[in-house]
Amino acid sequence: MGSGGRRSIIADKVTRSAGPVHRTSDAAGPSSPPPVAELAAEVPTGLPGGHPAELPADDSKPDAQHHLPPPYSSPSDASLDPQARSQLSKGPQYYPGLPVLDYRQYLPPMFELSADTTTISSKASYLTENSKALATLLRSLATVPPKPQVLIQGNRGRKVDFSVKLNLMYLLVPNDPHDRLDYLRCVGKDEVALRGGSEPGLKPDFGVNNGLEAWCDRFIKDSTSIKTFTLERVVANLDTNWLEGQIRSLVASTDYKGQVTVQFPVTHAKVVIQNPDKHNKFITSVTALFSSKSKYEVVKAVWPFATCRNGDPGRRCVVQSEKTWWEEWREPIKYAVSTKRQGWVTNEDKLECIMESKGKGVSPIDWGPDYDY
Repeated sequence: MGSGGRRSIIADKVTRSAGPVHRTSDAAGPSSPPPVAELAAEVPTGLPGGHPAELPADDSKPDAQHHLPPPYSSPSDASLDPQARSQLSKGPQYYPGLPVLDYRQYLPPMFELSADTTTISSKASYLTENSKALATLLRSLATVPPKPQVLIQGNRGRKVDFSVKLNLMYLLVPNDPHDRLDYLRCVGKDEVALRGGSEPGLKPDFGVNNGLEAWCDRFIKDSTSIKTFTLERVVANLDTNWLEGQIRSLVASTDYKGQVTVQFPVTHAKVVIQNPDKHNKFITSVTALFSSKSKYEVVKAVWPFATCRNGDPGRRCVVQSEKTWWEEWREPIKYAVSTKRQGWVTNEDKLECIMESKGKGVSPIDWGPDYDY
């Protein structure tokens, strides 16, 4: 072929490449995606569910590349865009393996978390000046539960042989939000509580169910120089006595001779609102020694483990009963104690007990001398 013919072919290719690209899907419109059925048919069935085992190196279909994401494209998740992140709606956050909750309520803006993680506190001025703002905030903070735990310790003298903890918070939050049993309540007329002032009493009374706004309004109008309003998150109907008995029997089966302590601490349990310091903190602390204080501890967010106490007829647990929980965690706890664990017992321990039978048939443990002075 002569050089003239070769130049003619090249020129023709350049002309065609510059023109519009014609595809079979263009008949449905320039931006119309192919039907769902067609897309499903094009997906190789190398893996269950129609997921492709691998991408073909050379697809003969003319529009195969049309459905692939462009190389080096940015993530499509709007939450990664700072501008879009500020526009996200508030509500529960979804983390695999964790209860569905709005975790932002555990440490809102202008709050501080105590060193022992039991209390968050704020001296924001708007919370002591606007009763509606205070009531709205308290209702929001009541939508998340406290964090109940189990703490098991064994010591001989000054030596701590084991100290293990387990998280029980997930037992208060069902998978279906419609099955939640939590509620917000105010003190009743027959309950002794701090209702303003520094001494507990029975007056005033605004009712159990409709008193939150009234209590917030009374707190805002209180002219005492130092005043606090507390919301407490509490766990109800969890049979800790039964669990403690099971735990102590389990530890005794390891032939442990030391002192065993079983506790059920609760963190993230209190919210405290205090009027802001009008002067510096030193002057405020000195003034507090000689001035009156007004405390309001009249509101509780109740998070039931079950509808009633263990043994009562018709009892229904939010997630599972104490007995079911114990059957799941007995072996992981035994393995942690026998290995002298200092820390948390988690789902990883439970998984190892299921997959590797850890905790079963534990050999006699050498605990060493009876006491370490």
